[in-house]
Amino acid sequence: QVQFVESGGGLVQPGGSLRLSCTASGSIFRFYTMGWYRQAPGKQRELVARITIGNSTNYADSVKGRFTISRDNGKNTMYLQMNSLKPEDTAVYYCNKYPPHNLWGQGTQVTVSS
Repeated sequence: QVQFVESGGGLVQPGGSLRLSCTASGSIFRFYTMGWYRQAPGKQRELVARITIGNSTNYADSVKGRFTISRDNGKNTMYLQMNSLKPEDTAVYYCNKYPPHNLWGQGTQVTVSS
């Protein structure tokens, strides 16, 4: 079974930046469209960004222009660079395939607050 591990979250002030990392068992990034998801308190999980095997990318309107998804297949790692962070970006961030399968990692908490 694929296991996802997210890292890089933390507490940051509005306008700050963070880079999240995602690793997965197996070299799955080469073969699937991947995505970053987030779930804010009291809200449904939503897709933030996705990247295809050909490195085409798509972003939710709420993060477009501020977030960048990328991957390094050699390191079997996916990244989410988050700039100009806003309080509404506060959430637990997860990585998974797109569409996701039902095995989720623990996620990494991102809190944007003064």
